[in-house]
Amino acid sequence: MDHSTSHGKVFIPDHEYLERVRRAASLLQREGLDALIVNGTESDYANPRYFSGYWPLFERAGVAISAHGEAALMCGPESRFFAGDRSRLDKVFVLKEYREGADPQYPELVPDTFQDVFKAIKVTGSRLRIGIASFLDTSMTIYQGIRASFPEAELVQADHIMTKLRQIKSPAELACLREGYRIAELASQQVIKEIRPGMTELQMVGVAQRVVYDEGAEYEGLPMYVFSEASTRHAISRSSYRRFERGDIVQLNLSAKIDGYSAAIGYPVVLGRLEGRRREIVLFGKEAHFWTQRQVRAGVPVSDVAKKFYGIYAEHGFKDNYVYGPLHSTGLIEVEAPWVETNSDYAFLPNMTFQIDTFVSADTFGVRWEKGIVVTEGGCDVLSPEIGTLYELDV
Repeated sequence: MDHSTSHGKVFIPDHEYLERVRRAASLLQREGLDALIVNGTESDYANPRYFSGYWPLFERAGVAISAHGEAALMCGPESRFFAGDRSRLDKVFVLKEYREGADPQYPELVPDTFQDVFKAIKVTGSRLRIGIASFLDTSMTIYQGIRASFPEAELVQADHIMTKLRQIKSPAELACLREGYRIAELASQQVIKEIRPGMTELQMVGVAQRVVYDEGAEYEGLPMYVFSEASTRHAISRSSYRRFERGDIVQLNLSAKIDGYSAAIGYPVVLGRLEGRRREIVLFGKEAHFWTQRQVRAGVPVSDVAKKFYGIYAEHGFKDNYVYGPLHSTGLIEVEAPWVETNSDYAFLPNMTFQIDTFVSADTFGVRWEKGIVVTEGGCDVLSPEIGTLYELDV
């Protein structure tokens, strides 16, 4: 296997993938499941990559795990050698169910089946209990393929198993995240050096990409964006060809991916001086951000933080502009379960990792202050270089 990512200075060691499979098998035994199937796509690859190290392109990917601790990677017809070269799992199967969205039929292919996969991981019988994780990323084609192979099986939604496995980070995972945040901040500072009126949002994304790759990241941690003025109201969006003007508020959210782990930093930059109500809104977001940071420590019910955070928005007149809670978990993808919401039913635990993601949307612009943290017994440690400076540039 060509584990090219292992040649970098920060990576997940091979033995950790095998430990993950064993931990998953233990949870399957506890829940009375014979097997678990996790699925993913190019954009949301996290669960298959968590066990295999494999990140699909165009096609889908899946991993099957038995309650005995055997595991196999499943890929599409065009990824046989790609998957085999990158997978930390020795068993690799090619299934038509994992083909790309253009729906090629591959009439000459003799594909593997889910039954072949289960035989290889030593799961036998017909009245099986099969957990399916990444339920949102399990296509109807994949689901129907599982059902056709095991018509008497009970298919159980099992996303909670993956949340339990992934929410506590290992030292290697934390190291990958720290390296990603380091690079994301370097990219942000380079954009601040080069940004000028007349340049476009997309040009600044290009500046950030250059730094991210020069510094050794495997990819952007998320589709990076630089927004300005009205588009800063977008909670999710893409950069455009809009040219900056003097006085603009520009939102940076830049990121780097290290061996699958995605780290993002976000804060505003002003092309000039920020005045009046616009300044008040930006600084309110900053204050709410650091308020959140002070609340985090092991044992605190996360819903308590979310409810108080929502109350702060309501008190300051932003109730109608509230989009989501104060934090979300982060790791293999920039946003992963569990979220911190007013109806959450868990407490912070040591070595959980989160993005403190403070977004304020006003009538004509918005602002986001965002960074990564890891929960500790007494509070939290900031994984990224600390943010909080309001950059007002003389351009």
